[in-house]
Amino acid sequence: MKELSELMGYRAGVKVVDATLRDGGLVNDFFFPEGFAKALYETNVKAGVDYMEFGYKASKEMFDVSKFGPSKFSDDDYIRSIVGDNDTNLKIAVMADVGRCDYKKDIAEKTNSPVDMIRVATYLHQMPGAIDMIEDAKKKGYEVSCNIMAISNSQESDIKVALDLIGKSSADVIYIVDSYGALYPEQIARISDLYCEFGAKYGKKIGIHAHDNQKLAFANTAEAVGDGVDYLDATYMSMGRGAGNCAMELLLGFLKNPKFNIYPVLKFLEEHMLPLKKAGVVWGYDIQYLLTGVLNQHPRTAIQFTKDKRSDFAEFYTEVTSQ
Repeated sequence: MKELSELMGYRAGVKVVDATLRDGGLVNDFFFPEGFAKALYETNVKAGVDYMEFGYKASKEMFDVSKFGPSKFSDDDYIRSIVGDNDTNLKIAVMADVGRCDYKKDIAEKTNSPVDMIRVATYLHQMPGAIDMIEDAKKKGYEVSCNIMAISNSQESDIKVALDLIGKSSADVIYIVDSYGALYPEQIARISDLYCEFGAKYGKKIGIHAHDNQKLAFANTAEAVGDGVDYLDATYMSMGRGAGNCAMELLLGFLKNPKFNIYPVLKFLEEHMLPLKKAGVVWGYDIQYLLTGVLNQHPRTAIQFTKDKRSDFAEFYTEVTSQ
């Protein structure tokens, strides 16, 4: 049982990572309103957020540039147009998916880039490619995290092999990722212990990226930080793929470090996130996402259900349980 004193205090090493432009961009193909990214950046600086993820480093050979907003590709020039020289304490991150990124060409040397951290996203079966991307990014001078996706569908023995491989790599942070929003706090506690065991063995920090299919993204993140996890992903008003993520406003309200300031976050929600909702951009908890979370399935069927504006939840349950 956690000591009350631990919940009343704080660990200075805890880092908050804003993933709104990246995970939120999956909802609207990264087409955010004019001025949104700049306002988000300024809000993160004022709020004391540690990292801002600007989006993906997606391959322009694989993805049509005309069909996506700039955060799909996160060109250095685009990031500079928002952050300038970034003479702040906020660090800039981008995500690179194994198999979807021309990382050797599109990720420049750190000395020529405004980016501070490369977040390598991988499935277990892609681990050799992930290690190659980690070493390439580290050699170029970046901080590097490795996000192992969809672990709720993975065998613990396989996860241990992956943790050992990443532990031996140059990665700085290893992420717990509840891609399907299927995990419960009791499971997160055990998983955090496992990851932290490998983190201690190899000198790595541990992070968590949670999804809100069962309205547990915040609870799971709070559980993880109490178990020694240091890097915490969140998005403004939970904006993210499908059911979304841990809400930034919830997380900063929970963390006790006085460097965090929730007031500018509330102003951003009022001035930028509510207009997005009113404009018809759809994300967040709903019954279809609950069902894929409970069933430990990828939310793609629930996303399509949402796009089709369906409300026949019982029929949807029949469909997803007969696959």
